[in-house]
Amino acid sequence: MCQRSSGSLVLALVLQFACCAHAATTSIDDLQDQIESLQRQIDQLEDSQHAPASEPQRALTGDDSEEGLQQQIDALRKQLDDLAQQPAATSSGATFNPDISLILAGSYANLSQNPEDYSIPGITLGPETSPGPQGLSLSESELVFSANADDWFYGRFTGAITPDNELEVEEAFVQTLALPANFVAQVGRFYSDLGYLNPQHSHQWDFVDQPLIYRAFLANQYRDDGAQLRWLAPTDLLLEFGAELFRGDSYPAGGSVSQVAGTYTAFVSAGNDVGDSHSWKTGLSYMNADADPRVTEDGALSFVGTTELYTAYLVWKWAPHGNSYDRNFKFQTAYMWDSEDGVYSSGGPIDNHRYGWYGQILYQFIHGWRAAFRVDAMHIENPGASFTGTVLDPDNHDPARVSVMVDYSHSEFGRLRIQYNRDDSQLNPENEFYLQYIMSLGAHGAHRF
Repeated sequence: MCQRSSGSLVLALVLQFACCAHAATTSIDDLQDQIESLQRQIDQLEDSQHAPASEPQRALTGDDSEEGLQQQIDALRKQLDDLAQQPAATSSGATFNPDISLILAGSYANLSQNPEDYSIPGITLGPETSPGPQGLSLSESELVFSANADDWFYGRFTGAITPDNELEVEEAFVQTLALPANFVAQVGRFYSDLGYLNPQHSHQWDFVDQPLIYRAFLANQYRDDGAQLRWLAPTDLLLEFGAELFRGDSYPAGGSVSQVAGTYTAFVSAGNDVGDSHSWKTGLSYMNADADPRVTEDGALSFVGTTELYTAYLVWKWAPHGNSYDRNFKFQTAYMWDSEDGVYSSGGPIDNHRYGWYGQILYQFIHGWRAAFRVDAMHIENPGASFTGTVLDPDNHDPARVSVMVDYSHSEFGRLRIQYNRDDSQLNPENEFYLQYIMSLGAHGAHRF
């Protein structure tokens, strides 16, 4: 019964998407017809300026003087300019009509080990952190609605449609547009601004998967119900400060039912241009997440305590004179330091520290074609003899991984990708090959830096 209901909801949303897209296309076609009609009238009046007006022309224009004709031409040109602005306004986020987009993605994976047995020694992984299923598989499809509610509020809804025909609310938040002094508030369900990659949707990633530190410390991404407040400093340098308060229902937090708020974060970011070809952004963030308790997916292990996570990142971009159409380059790196202080149901008290980093470069060498290289590394402390032989025993193993990727985009709305990982995050090294497609349908807003 539940599966049928979720399937019906998915169908209804897709039909709504199609109807809205058709209505938008029809509206734009009508405007185009009006523009062409006005242009023909202007052409006729301009021709009449250079020839004696006939009786039919006098009846049409009402004034065959040069001055009268010019006034009519100017009036028609103004109407033409006004109409020409309407399609752009209709498709922008500044209007109250929602932008609607659908992201379709899928992949083929050839993995040398069973992904269901995936583990990182010393880490109790969160949900959905394996390398993904073997063979052909459909990834989550995203259905996005976004618009200004009025001149005070902006809203966004992202529904993730799983391969099992279930609809998950990925994002549903309201954001202010008119707070004074460069403040912006946000409330609802959204991705935290921890680090550089956490706020990005999966179709924005430069690789099929997240870096190991995101997989290990955040179960790929931290998303929760909460509130955020940001402040943009009135300086020439891009300088932004922010803080977030979350329910605490997502890894590494847990057990939010017994809490008012289980997670809070603070972050600061800065950025600027260097000449007309270079730009950079860097940031620091802190996270404090309470678990009371956090239970593993199989229910075999639970943790009660606090997780702290510190993140630092740097991104540098280059494009010749700011034009990234044919060539561009990006370097990004991040470092995360994580600690757990509490009690595990197996092994007892723990006060442990883990850290890791990744670095990657991406180069678009010709229009549409990009290549990238990434290195991941982690270090996990031994929590003590009481945890020997458990999942929290790192077994003197430092996880690491090397990835290479090449992708091609025929347009900004479609991407095909091939990727290889040499994954040493487990005790036994693994070879991972991926083929991926990502397609974007409908109006999709610009991405962050």
